[in-house]
Amino acid sequence: MIKEIKSLEQLDIYKLVSNIVVPRPIAWVSTKSKENILNLAPFSYFIPLSSKPATLLISIGHKKDGSPKDTLKNLRDTKKCSIVIASPSDVKDVEVSASVLDYNSSEFEHFNIKTKEMLPNYPAIPKSAKAAFFAKYLKEVELEGSKTVPVIVEIEAIYIDDTIYNNGKIKLNPLARVGAKYFSLGDELEKS
Repeated sequence: MIKEIKSLEQLDIYKLVSNIVVPRPIAWVSTKSKENILNLAPFSYFIPLSSKPATLLISIGHKKDGSPKDTLKNLRDTKKCSIVIASPSDVKDVEVSASVLDYNSSEFEHFNIKTKEMLPNYPAIPKSAKAAFFAKYLKEVELEGSKTVPVIVEIEAIYIDDTIYNNGKIKLNPLARVGAKYFSLGDELEKS
C-alpha cells in the first residue's frame, strides 16, 4: 500500500508517522516565563539533530486558539529550557502536564510535581529526573503550512543521575511514545 501525503488529512499523516517512527522518547520540557512562572510540558516529536554543535529538535504546536503553546512562547522570550527524558514512573505526571492551563499557571504547582534546581540559569526540572539536557534556543525552522514549529535548541550541559551512570555507560529506562501508547525502553537485546 502506498499513501500519497497530499491525499491525507493532517491527523492521518500524524497517526502514520507517529506509529512508524518509533519509539520516540518523551522530551519533558521545562521553561520559565518572563514573569518567572515555571512551565512543564511533554513532546513526543523530539530528536537529536547533531553532536557538533550539540543540538536537539523539538516540534511544538499551537493552542486551539492559534496562539503559541507556553513552551514556545517561553523559549522565544527567555531562550532557555531544561529537557528531561521521562521515565516510566513519571507517566502520570507526564500525562497531566500535557493539560492546557492558563499561561499564568505552573504545571509543577497545579499538579504538585516536585522540582529540583540543577543549574542557576535554567528552569528547574522534576525531582524524579534521571537525565536532562540544559539548552538554549537556537532557531526555528519555518515549515510552510505547518501547525507545528520545529525549534532547534543547543545543549549547553547534561545531567546524568549517579544511579544510572557506571564507568561511562548510562543505564536509562526512558518513557517512549508509540502511537497513542507509552512504553518503557529499558530492556536490552543481545547482539548476535
